[in-house]
Amino acid sequence: MTSWKNPNFYKAMINATNGIKHALKNERNTRIQVFFGILAIILGVLLKINLIEWVIVISTINIVIVTELINTAIENTIDLITSEYNEKAKIAKDVSAGAVFITCIFSAIIGIIIFGTKIFFA
Repeated sequence: MTSWKNPNFYKAMINATNGIKHALKNERNTRIQVFFGILAIILGVLLKINLIEWVIVISTINIVIVTELINTAIENTIDLITSEYNEKAKIAKDVSAGAVFITCIFSAIIGIIIFGTKIFFA
């Protein structure tokens, strides 16, 4: 049996980077999330948001992208386990996608609060 354990920290970081590259290359939604994250950073610079707002924006971007990566991992794991339709597999994929969706909704609300305030009440 082959061990999947990383032999050292460097190898672990290489594998993690490969996972991120794979998601960016193969997952449209990951690219969309990164695009909106970059857009939020650009808006933050242009609108000169304060330190607390930066912490909130960067944390929100992080949560969305991490949730998307976890969703991708769950979906790929399910696809590895079964290629046939299975109601439990569908539920797992739908719930995982739902987690990303909820994260995106709340991120959009946070963006509206932070950036909307700067745009409409400046």
